[in-house]
Amino acid sequence: MNNIVHRFEEAIGGRMYLIEAAEVAPGRWRACIARIPGVPTALMPFYGPTPLEAAKQLRQWLARAHERAGGGVRRQA
Repeated sequence: MNNIVHRFEEAIGGRMYLIEAAEVAPGRWRACIARIPGVPTALMPFYGPTPLEAAKQLRQWLARAHERAGGGVRRQA
């Protein structure tokens, strides 16, 4: 396993996020919002077979969270 971290900058719900995806096992990647020094984060990580897929799942969750917080219409999956 390597120590490569993929970073994705995403604008979601009018805010910028830095998502980091790191390999935790062969073929298993964990994506989470990058920690900012001094700022705690309690968001659960999201997993996928590639860094793109793990980051995609986190992006989708953040978009749904912003939609609900803003009173948006909930879409059926």
